[in-house]
Amino acid sequence: MGRPPGLSVRLKLTLSYAGFLLLAGALLLVAVGVFLLRQGWLQTNEAGAVRVTPGTLFVRGFAPTAVAVMVFLLVFGLLGGWVLAGRMLAPLARITHATRTAAAGSLSHRIRMPGRRDEFRELADAFDMMFAQLEAHVAEQRRFAANASHELRTPLAISKTLIDVARADPHHDTGELVERLHTVNTRAIDLTEALLLLSRANQRSFTREPVDLSLVAEEATETLHPLAEKHGVTLETSGDIAPTSGSPALLLQLATNLVHNAIVHNLPEQGTVRVHTAIRPHSAVLTVENTGEQLTPHLVATFTEPFQRGTERIHTDQAGVGLGLAIVKTITEAHSGTLTLAPRPGGGLRITVELPAASGSFVGDPSERRSGPRLF
Repeated sequence: MGRPPGLSVRLKLTLSYAGFLLLAGALLLVAVGVFLLRQGWLQTNEAGAVRVTPGTLFVRGFAPTAVAVMVFLLVFGLLGGWVLAGRMLAPLARITHATRTAAAGSLSHRIRMPGRRDEFRELADAFDMMFAQLEAHVAEQRRFAANASHELRTPLAISKTLIDVARADPHHDTGELVERLHTVNTRAIDLTEALLLLSRANQRSFTREPVDLSLVAEEATETLHPLAEKHGVTLETSGDIAPTSGSPALLLQLATNLVHNAIVHNLPEQGTVRVHTAIRPHSAVLTVENTGEQLTPHLVATFTEPFQRGTERIHTDQAGVGLGLAIVKTITEAHSGTLTLAPRPGGGLRITVELPAASGSFVGDPSERRSGPRLF
């Protein structure tokens, strides 16, 4: 924003230092002058003692000295204030340089203010933390944009190839072509819808309502029961009423993504998925764990990044669009919750979503809930 030029902070501080020093000197000289005016002065000559009047003494003896002292204090205050203000404001110069560098596009620059902690160094540390978060966020957005472009380009390129083949050979079997185009188009639509859902969750543009995570988890497991049967996976649900607040649609999507991910990335046969809800003093918890291949903590840490499906996970027939856990993470953060992923000792994955507990009464009718585990 355009602003008219003004005095620099250093000059303002210099004038302030000099002004206070000059004022202190003036008060001191006034005090001395008043003292001399009251006391007077006896001066001796050849004729004897002569009393000099206080006004004459002040004008002839003390006033010139006072003026010289005031001039000295003014010059000393200006020079000393300028030096001291420069030393005090030096950290601000480094912070200003760092912010201008960041504004020019270089987010990797850090202030790294040396010395002991004070107000300037706390400010510099806060800027360094902000720069680090911005750099990580921008890098993540760039990776996301690149991956999204790649993922969207793939079905479009396949569709173009199929159409070119059909145009080159008009007598080719159109039934097979239509089926393949339908599959590719469905994947592109799923990816687009996932991207829109991710954007909506990021913007937090939803109305909060009372939600019971246990009912949401049951609905998700019931919906995905046919998929579990197809993969030979047993679904187990258990737990207590877990009231929270948020978007019912987004939380259902969160639970569905978790259960779907647990079913698809499981053992080839006789796999198990356990869905459990619990209530803690200040939070409602949803835990989904599944059997599966042995995973490392380093690999698990990448699963919430967009389009990351882990080793060999992308080649499965139900790999999805690679946004399932990324959407779970975004929905969790939009609801002020925490998401924790951890490999199970015997293989597979345990995912825990912890959301703030809802205040007030529980959601739903407790008589409709079953306390023991349910098998699907």
